[in-house]
Amino acid sequence: MKETAKTSVTKPASKSPGGKKNRLLFMFLPVLVAVLLLLVPTPEGLQPYAWHFFAIFVGVIVGLIFEPLPGAVIGLTGVVVIALFSQWLLFSPDEMAAPKFKMAAASFKWAVSGFGNSTVWLIFGAFMFAAGYDKTQFGRRLALILVKYLGRRSLTLGYAITLADLLLAPFTPSNTARSGGTIYPIIANLPPLYGSKPNDPSARRIGSYLMWVAITAACITSSMFLSALAPNLLALALVKSTVGITISWGTWFMAFLPLGVLLILIMPLLAYWLYPPEVKINDEVPRWASEELAKLGRLSRNEILLLVFVCCALMMWIFAASWIEPAMAALLVITLMLWTGVLEWSDITGNKAAWNTFVWFATLVALAGGLSSTGFISWLGKEGGALMSGISPGTATIVLLLAFYLLHYLFASTTAHTTALLPAVLTIGATIPGINMQVFCLLLVTSLGVMGIITPYGTGPSPIYYGSGYLPTKDYWRLGTIFGALFLVALIVIGYPWMSMMF
Repeated sequence: MKETAKTSVTKPASKSPGGKKNRLLFMFLPVLVAVLLLLVPTPEGLQPYAWHFFAIFVGVIVGLIFEPLPGAVIGLTGVVVIALFSQWLLFSPDEMAAPKFKMAAASFKWAVSGFGNSTVWLIFGAFMFAAGYDKTQFGRRLALILVKYLGRRSLTLGYAITLADLLLAPFTPSNTARSGGTIYPIIANLPPLYGSKPNDPSARRIGSYLMWVAITAACITSSMFLSALAPNLLALALVKSTVGITISWGTWFMAFLPLGVLLILIMPLLAYWLYPPEVKINDEVPRWASEELAKLGRLSRNEILLLVFVCCALMMWIFAASWIEPAMAALLVITLMLWTGVLEWSDITGNKAAWNTFVWFATLVALAGGLSSTGFISWLGKEGGALMSGISPGTATIVLLLAFYLLHYLFASTTAHTTALLPAVLTIGATIPGINMQVFCLLLVTSLGVMGIITPYGTGPSPIYYGSGYLPTKDYWRLGTIFGALFLVALIVIGYPWMSMMF
């Protein structure tokens, strides 16, 4: 390898007065929004406590969008506020009038209800799988093997990056971790081998193409597998709590399969046409990958065990869901990894990302459940259904999907988007006579990954690749619009008919 890409480390910005003012403003904004909504008269047909709950919920969503504090802190704050003031925010007068009702106990039970949700534990378990990939370096080995055999040509190198993400996606619930922890560190070493430098006209030699293929692949695989994106698992819980429909790992996979396979096959080629690299062939990359693989040595015992364990988990998720809860299957595999030494207990206790996501999603599940239990979701469904009365089920499905997809421009977090909009759109859809709710739910949830391509802030890996220095702002927005539109059209033209036929 002639040259190794140097990872640029951005120094923390100094705590300027302007930065402090912005942070204070972002901290005050969620409170302001919640207070303003609390002062708005309760809409007709809705109980005051339900409207008050919604006001706090919107404040939480605003906090998740601007993130003056970590998402877990925002969610926990919302849960605590509602639990403390549950008399006015959570329970109806009839509930509180019941002889055996104990407000303090009922409030606490609601506040921690999300921590007992199986989907939240499945998310946590998948993070532990990702920790195993990182610790054993099996994910890095997999990517390097593909680069070694497909890296001579720029086009096949694009396919190598795509396949690496595809192989890691089912076992990595965070596309940010998958991209930032495995894919990006490897491909960041490749452009310099071609004389392609960041923030330089030479970026277009190949670096720009590789970075765009990588972020696009991350979005496609995030839609392809239930376990490839953390908000997918949150969406699963919201669908079940809102409309009572259960979506299994296999159902999700089959629903997106033909569209996912098509996108995986054509995306690197499409990027090659629309954003072509200047360098087409280079022999240095396979040699570099071979050297890196030689440093890793033979497949280790822990890598083999990890591969066996995650395959077993995948089989249980697909074929044994009626015998073992998917979250319990994940916990079983984690236990096996601990007993065999693939992971150590310190790897679990020290995994800040996993615990942060665990708390964050547990609070969001409780908050979303509260919207339903207070009656706000049913009221919203009636109002939304009235607005769409007279529209055919097929047209309504497409209109609601378009709105759900395009509103992602307003969100810098797929989690915030899912929490804020999915229950509302599902409830509106449920009021439309003749609509196939199974298909409607699958269309919405499988769009969560691919919609992340539309903006430089649309999904977790976006800032990683956008900040690489290889994707200028105008190029990112132009390509995001093109690929976002193509993904949406493909979902409607291919995904919708397929799902209607299958389900």
